[in-house]
Amino acid sequence: MDSGATQDRVRLRAIVLGLLLAVLLCGVTPFNNAYQNGTPLAGGHFPFAPFFLFFWLSVGIAALGRLRSSSPLLTGRELFVVWILMAIVSGIPYTGLVRTFFINLTAPYHFASIGNRWQETLQPLLPQGWYPQSQETIELLYRGLEGGRQMGWWQVFLSIPWETWLPPLLAWGAFVLLCYWVMLCLVNLFSHQWIANEKMNFPLLRVPQLMEEALTQNRLGRFLADRFLVVGLLVTILVHLVNGLHFYFPEIPQIPTLILAGPYFPKHGLFSGFHKLKIYIYPAFIGFAFLTPRQISFSFWFFFLVGGLLFGLLGVLGYNIPAAALGITFGPTLARPEETQMIGAYGVFFFFILWLARYHIKGVLWDSFVPGHNRSTQGEYFSASLSFWGLILGAIGLTFWCSHYGMPLGEALALLGVFFMVLLVASRVICQGGIAYFTLTAAPTDGILAFFGSRFFTNIGLIMAAVMQKVMFVDLRESVMPSLVHGAKVNEGIRNKRLILAGTIAALLAGVVVSFVAMLTLCHKYGIGDLRVDWATRTTLGVYENVQRLLDVPGEPREWVFIFSAVGAVVMLVLVIVYQRFYWWPIHPIGYLTTYSSAMRILWFSFLVGWLCNHLSLRYGGVSLFKKVRFFFVGLIIGDFLMAGGWALVGLFTYASYQVLPG
Repeated sequence: MDSGATQDRVRLRAIVLGLLLAVLLCGVTPFNNAYQNGTPLAGGHFPFAPFFLFFWLSVGIAALGRLRSSSPLLTGRELFVVWILMAIVSGIPYTGLVRTFFINLTAPYHFASIGNRWQETLQPLLPQGWYPQSQETIELLYRGLEGGRQMGWWQVFLSIPWETWLPPLLAWGAFVLLCYWVMLCLVNLFSHQWIANEKMNFPLLRVPQLMEEALTQNRLGRFLADRFLVVGLLVTILVHLVNGLHFYFPEIPQIPTLILAGPYFPKHGLFSGFHKLKIYIYPAFIGFAFLTPRQISFSFWFFFLVGGLLFGLLGVLGYNIPAAALGITFGPTLARPEETQMIGAYGVFFFFILWLARYHIKGVLWDSFVPGHNRSTQGEYFSASLSFWGLILGAIGLTFWCSHYGMPLGEALALLGVFFMVLLVASRVICQGGIAYFTLTAAPTDGILAFFGSRFFTNIGLIMAAVMQKVMFVDLRESVMPSLVHGAKVNEGIRNKRLILAGTIAALLAGVVVSFVAMLTLCHKYGIGDLRVDWATRTTLGVYENVQRLLDVPGEPREWVFIFSAVGAVVMLVLVIVYQRFYWWPIHPIGYLTTYSSAMRILWFSFLVGWLCNHLSLRYGGVSLFKKVRFFFVGLIIGDFLMAGGWALVGLFTYASYQVLPG
């Protein structure tokens, strides 16, 4: 194989294939997830469906390469690009955007009643351009078209009242695409710093990278036949074969993958924070944890356990802080005032990111204001100066969008700044920490409410902030931005990055359009009432209910929330200073950011096991043993995702699908 012209250039065929597969995923995901209740096709930041397709494409091309002597249809690097294009858009058709989108746009009208008084309190404040202006159109979405189940998909598509839906879809489409553009520019600004200057590890990319290298060197067969990898595969196949059969045939015994450890801890006392402790066993996440640097994987489970101890320690010391002291918040998992430490911690870590990149940012500003001055780039989609001005224009566009619908300028600037600050920090945590499943603790607006209270916003500004946050910035399990960061790493060493940039932008555009159409068509065929969207409905109603409470009784800054936010800022400041000054320091600051994340409640044990195996193999076998043993954990990852794909296919023909991975 010619590793010169083929490896550092990507041909158009790879971009086209990636686009086609990405659009296909966007088209089928709403039906699979919301109606079939199948295995989620994305489900995190190492999405299942793109890797499943990537794996079998790699195997097929490797097998075809043995039968023909000509150049391969796709090189390993090109397949890597196909994978990242699918990964970037895989979350858009569900949790990344569409899962709650249409409920968000209809809830204040459909669920309005005499009891909640939304018709009097909320509806007069709602920006008219955001919502469909027909009650009949809204009700049709929930009950479905008459005879819709018997109609073909194209017939349902033609029967949708597009004249009512197009105005809000165009308005929100502009917001979503402007957000994606700002994300792309932010990633482009920081990618060179993270990839080239800081040499950041990307644990979630390690498996597809290894497969890409093996395919490029014509040794994919030997790679998959590695004895350690085969053992890892067999372990996961055994576990999920037995448990999958148990799912469909309960008389077959199962292999426990969930252990309720909470009953072993008291309800009161120092260890009361572990009263609901659970141990989840996910082989793939143990594999990712093994591939994560030890300092980081140690920090995740260490801070999770410390967070549980803090709850008990406060009780022992007599600080029984009621949950009511939290006030009204929008955090997806925020339940106690102690957890608001993350508000201060996120702010300090954001400034730490800027401090680490201070020389890089200075160079970017120099490039942007001094014509003809260009620096070498690595991993960037396009030039740093273009990304700087693109970021400015994107921010202006979003600010104008907010102002156009009634939000005051100062509120819009502050809100958008907090939105993207949190998103940048979360993307760093996900990509550097190898967290395939990630959730925020506190919502971005919780930081503003904690320090300034709800009076910071006007009435219309408050409801706009809550709705915008729900659409794009609160549930980051399938956010686009971490995948864009991964895409920058995939771009490293490729000469024709502009082609990949064009493919990425096209994928985002197509992903939004196809996802909107697919979900809207699904809702009109079956009706939202018959879809499995209970979580989406419940959380969306919670947003509007919280807004109404704050409108009725404006929230003031809470003392305990302010105290714990300040504590979080101080702890993070100490952590980043010690981390920078002492090379032997064993704790990484990003572990603190996940202390109270619901994701860590699922992943803490995986990181503990992965860290322990990593530590023992290096300590007692050195680098030589580590390089051999890592293939066992690669096998765990590949096996989990292959079994997820296998059971997902079975689920297409049954009443439900056995879930291999967390949803």
